[in-house]
Amino acid sequence: MTANGAPRATALAGMAFIVAALAAWPRPAAAGMTADFELGAAWTGRNDQAIPGTGGTRFSLVNDLKTPVLPAFRARLGWDIGETQQVSALFAPLRATARGAFNRDIRFCGRTYEAGKPVVAIYRFDSYRLTWRYRVAKGADWAMWAGFTGKIRDAEVTLVGESEDSKYNTGFVPLLNFQVSWNPRGGPAGLLFDADAAAASQGRAEDVHLAFTWRLRDGVTGRIGYRMVEGGADVDEVYNMAWIHYAVMGIMIGL
Repeated sequence: MTANGAPRATALAGMAFIVAALAAWPRPAAAGMTADFELGAAWTGRNDQAIPGTGGTRFSLVNDLKTPVLPAFRARLGWDIGETQQVSALFAPLRATARGAFNRDIRFCGRTYEAGKPVVAIYRFDSYRLTWRYRVAKGADWAMWAGFTGKIRDAEVTLVGESEDSKYNTGFVPLLNFQVSWNPRGGPAGLLFDADAAAASQGRAEDVHLAFTWRLRDGVTGRIGYRMVEGGADVDEVYNMAWIHYAVMGIMIGL
C-alpha cells in the first residue's frame, strides 16, 4: 500500500467501525433514525503550516498564497434512543488548494522550496466522528444536550513545485459535545446551536454551528446558518493552525 493509501485506509476503517457500531446498537421501540445533509461555501480565515513543527518554515495558505472559496459538504446519520439519548455518525471532508509563489525560501519536509517559484499547496482535513449525547434539560420549547464525540482526523498537507512533498496524519481526538435547540411556542421556526470542542497543551479543536431552522413538514427540517471550524496542533512533528468559516444550509430527514 502506498503512503497515500495507508492513512486513508485507516480513516475508512474507522468510519466502517462507526457505522457498524450504530447498526449493532440495541434499538428500543421508541428509537428513530435521521439523515442530515449539509452543503455550503467555506472560506479560510487562517491556515498556517510548518513541517516539521520544529525546523520547518512557517507559511500561510492565506497570506503567502491564494486560497479560493471552497465547496463544503457533510453528512450525518443519527439515532434517537428513546427521548433522552442520541447517537450519530458524521463524515465531514475538506480540501483546499492554494496557489502562488513564496517571497522567501520555505523549508518543508526536509526540502527547500525557493522564493519566487510557483507552488501549489494542498490541504486536506477529513473528519469522521461518532457522537453520543444525553438530554440534560428540557423546557416547553427548548432542549439542552451534552455528551462526547470520538473524532478520527485524516489530514494531509502537500507542497508541489519543482518537487513534491506531503505530510500525512491520521489520529483520534476526544471532544465534548453540546447542543441547544429552541422552537418558540412549539412553532415551525427555531434556532439551533451545537458544538464539538476540546483543548490541550498540544493543540485544540472546535466545530461550532449556529443556524435558523424551519420545520418543512413532519419529519423534515431545513436550516441555514454559520459554521466555524478552528484549531490545530503545535508539536515537534507538525505545526498547523487553521480557521475555516462556512455559510451553510442543511436538511434533516426522519427515516
